[in-house]
Amino acid sequence: MRIITSIGEIQGLSTHWKKAGLRVSLVPTMGFFHDGHLALMNYAKQHSDRVVVSLFVNPTQFGPNEDFEEYPRDPERDRFLAEKEGVDCLFCPEAADMYPEDFQTWVNIEGLDKRLCGASRPGHFRGVATIVTKLFNIVRPDLAVFGRKDFQQLQIIKRIVRDLNFGIEIKGYPIVREADGLAMSSRNKYLSRKERKSALCLFESLKMAEHMVSEGCRSTRRLAHAIERLILAKPGTRIDYIFLGDPETLTERERVKGETLLALAVYVGATRLIDNTILRPPKP
Repeated sequence: MRIITSIGEIQGLSTHWKKAGLRVSLVPTMGFFHDGHLALMNYAKQHSDRVVVSLFVNPTQFGPNEDFEEYPRDPERDRFLAEKEGVDCLFCPEAADMYPEDFQTWVNIEGLDKRLCGASRPGHFRGVATIVTKLFNIVRPDLAVFGRKDFQQLQIIKRIVRDLNFGIEIKGYPIVREADGLAMSSRNKYLSRKERKSALCLFESLKMAEHMVSEGCRSTRRLAHAIERLILAKPGTRIDYIFLGDPETLTERERVKGETLLALAVYVGATRLIDNTILRPPKP
């Protein structure tokens, strides 16, 4: 596995691969790899000839009071795991190269970024959209793989690719979970043992909502109230949002009709966790 920090070097390598007729994939990450990241790498390896994994904790997607400095990092372990997974190149750029002095160009989304995580994290998706656009321009992949846990991010990236004509296939990979259902996340490291138990309220809420819909419930207000009661019954929890709406436009719905996105953001102690599922009413 090659470890590259230079933008020019990774551009040259990707160009060399593509001229040879090879299909190149990209898995963008902020590191501190867990099994969810490794599943993305494995999928990319199965569906391309060369796999590039970017490892960059992007400062522009963190707000002033968020956890950029504390975000978990273990680059040596990440390198070992990526190589074990068969990754061809680990791209680890420096922040000064990605955002040089007097950087002025940003990618803004108009609409999809205003709800869910965008409502409580202003500027977050501008940072996400900009860094992903830069990575697409640097690596020029044929395929890019993202996890569905960050569902809003996935929809925004799909919109960027469509609106800016990137011609890149975007794959949203299913959420990878712990044995008890907790969605894998680098931020799970922050949870104490007691908070780890409370954190299961997200997965429990998703399963309860799926059951309620299967039993005939169609009111999103009723679902949201039931989810709120379940979450707040757990010690140390605080709800950021409960969203029920259209998976494509991210607009709210009053009724569950067709595929409906249920997305949650919950603070457990000081740790903000997200999770989601698609609710599907049974066919008559």
